[in-house]
Formats: sequence, C-alpha cells, structure tokens
Amino acid sequence: MRTPAFPPARLVASLATMLFTVAPSHAEEALPPPKIVQQFLGKYCLECHDADAQKGDREFENFALPLKSEADLISAKEIIDQVTLKEMPPKKSDQPTDEERLAVLRALREGTVAARGKIESSGARTIMRRLSSREYENTLATLFGRRVDTLGLTGDFPKEKTSQHMDTIGKSLVTSGFLVDQYFQAANRLVETRLGKPAMEPKNWRFNGHFVQYEELQGPHKSAFNYRYLNLYEQPNTDTRQGGYGHIEDFLKGVPVSGLYDIEVEAQALHRDTHYDPAIFGIDFSEPFVLGVVPGDVTKGHIHYPQPIEPLLASSVVPDEKPTWLKFRVWLEAGQTPRFIFPNGPFESRASVLAVNKRYKDEFKGKVNDSGVGRAHLLLEGKLPHIRISEIKIQGPMPEAGGSAEEQAVFGKEGFQPERALDQLQAFAEKAYRRPLTDADRQPIRTFYEKRLAEKATPRQAALDSLKLILCSPSFLYFTEITEDSAKALTAYDLATRLSYALWAAPPDAELLASAKSGKLTQKAELKKQIQRLIADDRSSGFTNGFLDSWLNLRDLGSMPPPRETNRGYYAEDLPTSMKTEARLFFRDLLKNNGSVARFLHADYTFADKKLAKLYDLPEQKTLRLADGFQKVSFKDNPRRGGLLGMAGVLTVSANGVETSPVTRGVWVSENILGIQPPPPPDEVPAIEADISGATTIRERLAKHSTDKTCAECHRKIDPLGFSLESFDPIGRWRSSYPKPKNSKVPAPKVDSSGEFPSGETYTDFAGFKKIIRETREDLFARHLIRQVLSYTTGRHMEPADDFEINEIHTTVKENRLGLQTLIVECLTSDIFRSR
Repeated sequence: MRTPAFPPARLVASLATMLFTVAPSHAEEALPPPKIVQQFLGKYCLECHDADAQKGDREFENFALPLKSEADLISAKEIIDQVTLKEMPPKKSDQPTDEERLAVLRALREGTVAARGKIESSGARTIMRRLSSREYENTLATLFGRRVDTLGLTGDFPKEKTSQHMDTIGKSLVTSGFLVDQYFQAANRLVETRLGKPAMEPKNWRFNGHFVQYEELQGPHKSAFNYRYLNLYEQPNTDTRQGGYGHIEDFLKGVPVSGLYDIEVEAQALHRDTHYDPAIFGIDFSEPFVLGVVPGDVTKGHIHYPQPIEPLLASSVVPDEKPTWLKFRVWLEAGQTPRFIFPNGPFESRASVLAVNKRYKDEFKGKVNDSGVGRAHLLLEGKLPHIRISEIKIQGPMPEAGGSAEEQAVFGKEGFQPERALDQLQAFAEKAYRRPLTDADRQPIRTFYEKRLAEKATPRQAALDSLKLILCSPSFLYFTEITEDSAKALTAYDLATRLSYALWAAPPDAELLASAKSGKLTQKAELKKQIQRLIADDRSSGFTNGFLDSWLNLRDLGSMPPPRETNRGYYAEDLPTSMKTEARLFFRDLLKNNGSVARFLHADYTFADKKLAKLYDLPEQKTLRLADGFQKVSFKDNPRRGGLLGMAGVLTVSANGVETSPVTRGVWVSENILGIQPPPPPDEVPAIEADISGATTIRERLAKHSTDKTCAECHRKIDPLGFSLESFDPIGRWRSSYPKPKNSKVPAPKVDSSGEFPSGETYTDFAGFKKIIRETREDLFARHLIRQVLSYTTGRHMEPADDFEINEIHTTVKENRLGLQTLIVECLTSDIFRSR
C-alpha cells in the first residue's frame, strides 16, 4: 500500500515534537551539536547575518554552542522560531532539507537545555509590586463592602504605566511622592465620607418645575413650557452637548451625606413613532427608550457635560403611552446630585433639529428660525423624539438594617466598640494586609491610635484616623512577601494573595485564607482545587477583563476613535462596549468549558448582541432585541468571521481609527497572536505616504516602500500577517472595496486580501489566512498564550530561562486538547507562578 504524502503544513507544525521522537541518522551522529549549528549557520544564514551585514539587526557570526549568556539564549530561541516556521533562510535562498532543519533544531534545543543550570537570569523573580489602580479600587470595594467608583479615588492618580500593555508588571508599577500623597488623600476621603459622616434622618425633596437646561435650550424651553419639563434629547456621548444630561437646577448642592437614596421620576417617552426620517437621528426606533441615572457634581465641571465621576447608577425602560413613575435606589456621595441621561437617544440633537427644520419646515405653523437651530415650534408642534420628565422625588439617606455596609465591614456586625477599638482595627488590618499580623504590624496601629486619643480625638475619630494609616501602609498597598529572601517557593499566604489577584484582581476570600492558614495551599492538589473554585466564581471576571485588556490591548479600544461623520453607529450605539463584551464572553466560555485555545484562531461561533449582529450583518440582527443582551451565534457557514481575528474589538484596536494598514495590523498579529516582536524600523526609513485622494491602495504604496532593502527584510514577515485583514475597515466591518475616492470619476479600489508567508504558504482571503495560522502556527500561539498568562499573573515578563517550564506546560496542555482551563491551571500550579 502506498504511503500518503505528509502535508507540508503539518510537517512545519510538527517539527518541535519530532525533535524528541526522531532518532538521529548516522550522518547526524557523526557531527557533534556545535559543528551542526556552525555548518548550518555558515551555509544558510551568515550571508545576511554576519558581523558586516546584520540584516534585521541580527548577527550570528559569533553565535556558537555551548550557550554562555542570556543573550545567547535569546538568539537560540530566535533561530529555533525562524527555522521551525521556515522563515529562515528566505524562500529565494537555498533551502535546507528537512533532515538539516531537524538536526540544527535538535542541537539548539539540547544546547538550551544544557545551559539551563549554568546561565543565571538576572530577573527571573518578581519585583515586589504595588496594587495597580484597578486592583486598588477593587480591593477597597471588597474591604468596605460597597462600590467605591462613585468617589473617583484614583481619578487624580498618575496615569498607570503599562509594560507591553500589561498593568501588573512590577517594574512598571512605580510609586512617586505624588502618588503617596494621593493615597493619603484617597484614604482620608473614603473613610470620612463613608464612616465619618454625621447621622441623619431621611429627608424628602420634590421638584416639578424650574427645570433649567443647557444654555441653547433655555430660550425654547421657557417659551414653550416655562421650564415645566426636563427633557432629554440625545445620548451623552456627543460633541455638541444639546440635552444629553438633565439636572435638577434647584438641587445643585446635592445630597447632604453619602448614602442610599430613593429617586422617583415621572417620565414619558415621546415620539418614538415619529414620521421623521429615522436616519436623521441615527438610532433604532424599534427599541424602547431608556432612562439612566448618573451622579453629578457642580464643583467638578459643567453640569451639562460629561464629568470624571459618572458611573451608571441605575436605568429603566421608559413607557411610551403616558407619564409613568419610575423608581430607583442609588448610592450618592455627599455633594452629588442625580443627573438623568438617555443612553440610546439620538446621536446629535443639534444636527437633528437642523435636519428636521430644513426638511419638514412646511409642517410648522410657527416660524422656523433662520439659524435652523430653533426648537420652540418643534416642542409645541413637532415630533422630535425625546424623554420628558415632569416630576422628581428624592428621599434619603435610607437606613440600612444592622448599620451601613462599611460599618459592618470595618468594625463587624456590632459596629464600633470603643473598648475593643484596637482589636477591631487589627482584625481589619489582617484583612487589608491579607495575612496574619506581626508585632511589627500591630505596633504602629496601637501607637497612632493612642496618639490621637492623647490629642483629644474621640475614640471613634482616633479609630478612623488609624484606619487611614492602615490604608496607606505598604503592607496594604504592596504585595508584601513574607517569604524569606533565601527561599524560592512562596509561602502559603503570599501564594494566596498572588492567586486571588491573578484570578479576581481582588484580595483572598475567607476560604482561600483558611487554606493558606492550614498550609494546604502549598500542596499542588489543594492549589489546583482552589484555582478551579476561583475560576468558577463570577469574580473571575476580574481576570478575564484585566487579562484581555493586557494580552489583546483592549484597554486602548476607543483611544483612537474613527471620524464621527463616517462612523455614526460606532458612537450612537456605543460599539466599543459591545466589542469588549464579545471578547470577554468568548474567553469566559472557553475558560468555563475548558474549550480548546485553538478556537482563538478559528471558531464557528461567537457571542453577539443586536448591535454586533448588525455590524457583522448576521441574520440575528432581525430577531435580537437589546433586552436579549448577548447570545451565542453561529458562524458555521460564515467564512468572514470566527476567532479573535474576526472580532471587531481586535480589528478596531489594531487599526489607527482613520484607515487600516497591513503593517499596523500585521505587527499586532505578530506581537499578540504569535508572540514575535518585530524590530523597530530604522530611523532613516521614510514613512509610508498617505494618499488623501484614495486613488491608490495601501498595498500599492507598500510595494513601493518595500523596494528599499532596509524595509523589505521586515516587511516580508509583517505584511502577510496584515493583508488578509484588509477585508475589514477600521471598526471591523466587512468590505470588498476601499472608500470611494474623492474624485468620483475614479472607482473605489478593490481590496486584495491575498498574501504569501515567507515560508511559502499562500492564501487568497481571510479564511485561507486563518487556515494557515491554525495549521502551522498553533503551537507558537499556544506557547505565547502561556507566556502571557504567566507574565500577567506573576507580575514579571517571562525570560529565556523560563522557556523550559513553558514548554513542559505546553506539552501537558496539548495532551489535554489545549483546554483553556487546563492551560490556566497548569500555569498557576507551575514552579514559575509559585516562586518569588
């Protein structure tokens, strides 16, 4: 029987595995590993990478076995990667046989293994790091038993520095004198606002008039209603701010103390059935109008504009038929006043008024202002869609059974007890420090408390001031390891802290601390059990969200927004939120069900809401409602989507907002999917000239650009990773042509999504590109994902010395069908994660 030919793609993907399973030939046995490497480099590499040429800033003339330094390890890894992918030597050069490739790969692998115990890494230990701003707020919310985002505690903190997009890397989480001062201010504000507030009986406020609005609306509203109604005309995310925020003019001072407040609003959705052209407003009129409540502070900026602190406190659908009372219970900080928003309202109110006045002016009896922005006649005669509020009632602060959540969280169910103040403070400090206290921990708390008493502070005030001290302690702000410097493995409490912040971005719970206290947590079986428990908990969204923001750089989604005039839906439908949610739900589904990480490269499903179904042109756009949220949708017969590279969030964050580029997206794929960092372009390389007329494609400009030899070396590796993604515009919509040029006589250039890898594989479209990545680079992707997980969870970047264990993790994960949960468990039970 004839043996079937072994597909070249599978050969490339299997090289690493074969290194340890194929017996050497007699010819290979005749040469020692150093000689094999020397001959291979001399025959296939040094023409381009000797001391004189150094193409791509790579010089291998002095590279030899045995490996003697960390730099040698890095060079060995680069050679292994390039030879495995058949990207070195270049396709036009003489090619080694498969036997030669296997021989040099085996020699290099053995050389790195032999160097493992000899080369000491300078940084294969995590630098003691502080909590990131994200972790800081999560920790305070956990400790105090209530959300703290209404306070904006980190709003004035220095912008968090990331390292390779990660916000958990110790060397980047530096602490400046300014930040220390901000910690003191944040602690003082939190404690005094939540625990130092005066006792107050609930009060009642009622407002049914004098609803003064944004300046441009005041004249029409006075003329039409004498300020009788508070109207919302547009969503908050607009440029002109024409009725996106509704405030209570007679309640600008806000609530007297922080607390829970009951708000009742009599509201009505008007003219959702308007006969005006829906395109004028840019919203989906089949969906009911929604009213939201956000905090406002007149001392923090214009009350009609977005403010730094405005988390959504509550929302409700507004009925169309008649004015209806809607009830909300929300948390407001002292001085905050409720503001009302229209999240799914028209895109730009002023533009809508201009369009209606121009196109429907013959319908109005009243005079249409020459400026086109007048709206008094519209309010009286027109059908402008909006939400009308006629009355607002506020009551609070509302009492909480057993005392406030903060009181119970800090002092226990019995509340503050002066005779037990130190015991209560130390019990809280143990939770804040995430470990048992030492005498060195107790002494400053005791000393400071007694000092405040001596200064005539009341026992409660002395306790609150001591609480601030705890919240400014390095033991709270830092992951302070109690593991001895001489020890390699983390002690149980240090391990518990690292684990909980890895998977929850928050402090350990009682069960995890109990496991640490018993000492069982350092046992691999118990550690695995706790990992699986933490993953199953909803709080693991802290890992999902933080890791995807880091790995895929989704944190920057929206930082380079597309032009509003050509991408109304991106803003009107708040697509960035839906884009992030898709990636998070997809990741969470794989994690929960231990799905294969290969699905990140290709999957026949995703999770989409009505907005994404419309963006992706899926049949579900006709059946989904916003109230349905996200649903699992099939891509079984849809070659345009599937996997990370078909997700709008990835396609948006890998573009520059205005246009797409195979270079930009190719670099993103190389770094984030394959884990290969392309070298930066030389200083002398000219930028790719923009074609503002749109007459040429980016591929045509790249072809000219890449004739420069200094460019071609890198572009032949980068560009094929981005050409297929040209089928997507800057926000991930599918396209077959580029935008039509300004010169209307020139047809819109067609998208060419074909390409050729340096290793010789070719593709004609996005589906073919994904197939090559999945079949030939799956192992590369999986190992990179392992490195990313380990970097994110340990707080340090992986180094060449870590590759040995990373390969062991990969082998285990591969034997278990590449399950994502298996990958996470193997990473978090590894020596790398459990070590200092």
